[in-house]
Amino acid sequence: MKLAESDILFVDSLTGLSRLGFAHCDQLPEAFTDRGEKDTRSVYGAHARLMLGTLNHLQHAHGRTVIFVAILERVVDDFHVVTWQPQLEGAKTARELPGIVDQVVTMQWISFGDGKPQVRAFVCSSPNPWGDPAKDRSGRLEQIEEPGLGRLLAKLSPPREA
Repeated sequence: MKLAESDILFVDSLTGLSRLGFAHCDQLPEAFTDRGEKDTRSVYGAHARLMLGTLNHLQHAHGRTVIFVAILERVVDDFHVVTWQPQLEGAKTARELPGIVDQVVTMQWISFGDGKPQVRAFVCSSPNPWGDPAKDRSGRLEQIEEPGLGRLLAKLSPPREA
């Protein structure tokens, strides 16, 4: 199948893509000083430009749905506040990703505090009681949705004209 014929582009995983991008940027000429020493700040800068440029390019893939999958990483700050963010090389891409994409959905095991077993669900809006990353720019999703990607995409798709 040709990429031009695909309606859905599925990037599994953004975590892996960022690692490959970082390895590429680590070998660029700008990754080294004039004396041949590694310049880590330049590597991270080149990596941020590469990743954000790629994400922005894919964001404008008109007529296509682009789905990114990434590992979530638990981050604890200096004030012991726990947050979850995509596990990506360099902080800039993970920080800016929610501003680029239309939806941020976290698949998670949810407990409703009613003594019943946890259920798997998509967390689709923020703030939420679980502190999971989520964002719904469409306004079509509930705070939690069934964990079926096909059903979620159908709910996000505009109604077809008859």
